[in-house]
Amino acid sequence: MKEQEDRYDEEERLRTGVFTTAVLSRVGKHMVALYFTGRKHAGENMADLLSHRQTDRGPPIQMCDALSRNLPKQFRIILANCLSHARRKFVDVTEVFPEECRFVIEKLKDVYKNEAVVKQRKLSDEERLKYHQENSKPLMDDLEEWLQEQFDQKKVEPNSSLGGAISYMLNHWKPLTLFLREPGAPLDNNLCEQTLKRAILHRKNALFFKTQHGAYIADLYMSIIHTCTLAGVNPFDYLTELEKNASEMRKNPGQWLPWNYGQVLRR
Repeated sequence: MKEQEDRYDEEERLRTGVFTTAVLSRVGKHMVALYFTGRKHAGENMADLLSHRQTDRGPPIQMCDALSRNLPKQFRIILANCLSHARRKFVDVTEVFPEECRFVIEKLKDVYKNEAVVKQRKLSDEERLKYHQENSKPLMDDLEEWLQEQFDQKKVEPNSSLGGAISYMLNHWKPLTLFLREPGAPLDNNLCEQTLKRAILHRKNALFFKTQHGAYIADLYMSIIHTCTLAGVNPFDYLTELEKNASEMRKNPGQWLPWNYGQVLRR
């Protein structure tokens, strides 16, 4: 472990780029947005975050695209890959392979229709899993069989753009279909990608960062502001109350989170 950490430290020192990682974490019914800007890749930031996690808890579900640098190598996770990302590869080549891509896109469309039903009915994670197993698994099984058939029967050249989209999906089939096996596993990474857009917009408005400390402060405020937005709380009002009640907040920070600080104010 120490040798691995030393290697990561050396790689980080050699990097010239600055990266921003957006992490969207679910805490019970609540969502927390966290931003990290620096030389580290997403997987290294995730490893730092998971090092603070209680050791008696089971491995978390991590939803991301298939880039290897998104994965924390020191910690065990349950990996889910983004179904929307896989779908996009077929959307990009629709003009060249309209019939083949339409088949894939329509199958995934039906899966997302099932997810819409789940949300409409407000099913629990266990109920959602059962619903997808009954209604989405046959769709995904048909899709996997069709994808494999394109190569087995030599209908598609593996080196073509369509072959690349098919290979991506088949190579990552297990994490792409985690929602059929694990309660609460999401279908895609869209929420986190939307979260990352806040960092991109801030960089554009602020003309990037002057120092790494400035990036840290920006990450801190972006994390608070976006977490407030996710909780349906006005960020300005929340930050104002934190300033007014700074001493109380330091004593009991867990009572001054965006979704529960109003209860303290009403006492």
